[in-house]
Amino acid sequence: MNPEEYLYILALKQCKNIGNINLKKLIQHIGSAKEVWESSPKSLLSISGIGKSSIQNIGNKEFLKSAEKEIMFCEKHGIKIISQEENLYPKHLLNCDDSPVILFYKGHLNTDLNPVSIVGTRKLTTYGKHFIQALTSELSTSKVCTVSGLALGADSCVHEESLDHNIPTVAVLAQSLDKIYPASNKNLAKKIIENNGALITEYASFEGMAKENFLQRNRIIAGFSPHLIVVETAYGGGSVTTVTAANQYNRDVYALPGKITDVYSQGCNQLIANNKAESIVDIKTLVRNLNFTPQPELFPVEETRIMIEPDKKDHHKILEIITENKNISLDELAEKSDILHHKILPILLDLEIYGYIKCLSGRQYQLN
Repeated sequence: MNPEEYLYILALKQCKNIGNINLKKLIQHIGSAKEVWESSPKSLLSISGIGKSSIQNIGNKEFLKSAEKEIMFCEKHGIKIISQEENLYPKHLLNCDDSPVILFYKGHLNTDLNPVSIVGTRKLTTYGKHFIQALTSELSTSKVCTVSGLALGADSCVHEESLDHNIPTVAVLAQSLDKIYPASNKNLAKKIIENNGALITEYASFEGMAKENFLQRNRIIAGFSPHLIVVETAYGGGSVTTVTAANQYNRDVYALPGKITDVYSQGCNQLIANNKAESIVDIKTLVRNLNFTPQPELFPVEETRIMIEPDKKDHHKILEIITENKNISLDELAEKSDILHHKILPILLDLEIYGYIKCLSGRQYQLN
């Protein structure tokens, strides 16, 4: 994008009643932010959905001066700006109607990595922490980056464990990048940048901090990735707003269930009960559902299977039948092997445990 275009986008961002949806609409119809800025009120009002209140501040010279200062501010603080036209812009966010027209970031954005968003309560329990540790350990062999909000509790744990497992991590902030909130996470923010991760925000320095920014920030976390994982949350916790956005964006949402008596599991349990999130059964199944491509191992080790003893003729017979078929049902196995159902089931369980076969839905079996 022409650097001059950033100037006019920043000027338009300051105009009252011009949010991301209207800003994108104006640019799409007029051609560029500069042309929007220089257009007559009549031509702007001809656009469907654009009213007088939206265009009243367009052309304000003070906004243009403020935009110039912001660009110099970004240069001074090593902050980069990207628009939706650039390859580095998070590709999944592009599909969201209210995605930011521009983003500010520090660090490294790698579009080759698969993002996974993980959020949770600020009052993380040992249960939630152990889950995050186990999840990041499992993800460490995949081409992924984690995404969270740099808040205390679950967010901080996600970033810290990602760093410990050499996973790039992205922190989405609710304020401009010259301020780190909470201040206690300044060192963590620095480590994220130093370890191929990034800090990212939609907020310029002139926009300041506001309570509603955190809710707006949550939609970016939800939209950044095709998957959202909720670790722990109470009824009505901040993570619930992230889930609401993720559901609207048609993302896959997973929640960690817990005891009904545990306050910070009650929100997750409710999300699962209301079909707003899928229950996490175990780490390996979750990672498999995320469908990430594993990184190639430098020194791959073949898994050793338990050998089937020669005298277990029925085991060999069943395995041979399954080998000859792409997948086969329990009834077909009984018919082809001439072995009764109740005798086949323990054999199938042995073969599954040994790693030879896997069971699909509807009691279908195939080679592993």
